[in-house]
Amino acid sequence: MRASRVCVTAAVAVMMVVLVPVSAGAHAVTLPKVTVVATGLNSPRGLAFSEDGALFVAEGGTGGSASTVGQCTQVVPPVGPYTGGFTAGISRISRTGTRTVVASGLPSSQTSPVLGSLVSGVADVAFGREDKLFALISGAGCSHGLKGTFNEIVRVRRDGSVTTVANLSAFLAAHPVANPDAADFEPDGTWYSFVTAGRDFYAVEPNHQELDKITGDGHVSRVIDFSRFFPGNTDWRGPTAMTSRGGSLYIGTLTPFPVKAGAAQVFKVNPRTGRFSVFASGLSTVLGLAFGEDGALYALEMSAQDGGPAPNTGEVVKIKHGHQTLIASGLNFPTGMAVGPDGNLYVSVNGFGAPPGAGQVVKIAVDTDR
Repeated sequence: MRASRVCVTAAVAVMMVVLVPVSAGAHAVTLPKVTVVATGLNSPRGLAFSEDGALFVAEGGTGGSASTVGQCTQVVPPVGPYTGGFTAGISRISRTGTRTVVASGLPSSQTSPVLGSLVSGVADVAFGREDKLFALISGAGCSHGLKGTFNEIVRVRRDGSVTTVANLSAFLAAHPVANPDAADFEPDGTWYSFVTAGRDFYAVEPNHQELDKITGDGHVSRVIDFSRFFPGNTDWRGPTAMTSRGGSLYIGTLTPFPVKAGAAQVFKVNPRTGRFSVFASGLSTVLGLAFGEDGALYALEMSAQDGGPAPNTGEVVKIKHGHQTLIASGLNFPTGMAVGPDGNLYVSVNGFGAPPGAGQVVKIAVDTDR
């Protein structure tokens, strides 16, 4: 069995039966220069900075009890059936650490209790032109217990309301990948990460193994169907984290569970042609990617040891000129990462299996000489 969903999305969910709930203080890191900058978050996910230097955090929420069993196709056990509610949102963290909720009441869903009731909701946030805020919704859909909702990209307005840019659930239903896995299938998808590109977007979905382009007017098209290259349970990669630089996309992979340390990769993708190559290998469960001011690529590993995934085994690895350097370790179920205007790394932690309000964001000081 593998996890092709990360509860952020719900993708990491399939094997997360091993997760142990953690306390709000379980963010401890074995390397120095790590400080907590935000607390009180619910299943924090992707991060993004606005032009004024504020940090915006996607929150998966706390799920809910609504069920659609008997109303539509369900996710098969042990992951499903899901239940859902409207508890996801987005928070703004000021430069002084003040937290403000900028959007709330968004779709949030959770896996079956057998799998730990792991939550997915708002998977990621990103800023487009004119500093407009967008969000990637991953906890919605009838298969997630919320009939009449859809996984989608939305524009988040200043008053907290959202408007649909593109219906991603509908695209998945109309355009199946070449090699879907019937035993581990998410009808609405488990979208994990997206980036802006002018007026357009690129988003990755790990369960179906795909990279898609979404135009500003809502048209969705598939750039790469990774299931054509990595079919089946044993060769599944699961594209999760994504960042962009110099016209290329960089996409990290999750790989099957239990974790096999060093099995994950980062692909460098030409989004115009769909061609990709391996940029870095020897990584584990990559859930975050970000380029630093020094031009290095930083990879966030959710769990970097064999087995598990296990608490307090997350790491950040610096990749530059083909060399990898450990930057931080001991992170507890980290789920997203961004580079701040100060050049340091910001990482969401306690992202899976933690009690409500236990999510945090930590700052990791970057020494460009390392």
